[in-house]
Amino acid sequence: MAHDLGSRLRRQPAPAHVVWRSLRDPYAPGSRPWLELRDDEVPPRVVAGYAPVLLVWSSLWPHRPLDRVRFDLGVGPPGQDCALRWTLTTDGDVPSESTLGYLRHRLNYLINGRLRRSYGQ
Repeated sequence: MAHDLGSRLRRQPAPAHVVWRSLRDPYAPGSRPWLELRDDEVPPRVVAGYAPVLLVWSSLWPHRPLDRVRFDLGVGPPGQDCALRWTLTTDGDVPSESTLGYLRHRLNYLINGRLRRSYGQ
């Protein structure tokens, strides 16, 4: 049974289909780099998706292989920004409070910091 470990909703200054593509392929040629991984992280694999409203990543952390990051995108009018919610889940053990705080902070930094700024905000 999956455990929700954290979630955050924030608007992104790009349309949902653009954000979805950025999440699906963060290293696409011509895109602005935003997913800068640390030494203890690995590039995520897309394990599920439904454009442009849902995408699920594998874990960024090899020591937490049962974690997943789910992205739910709210589709607005064409050319408008979108609401993006990330949710960290696991089918494994719930980590300690300090580890959990780190994982949440790191995802928030990557998604609501780096990704957001890659769109010029």
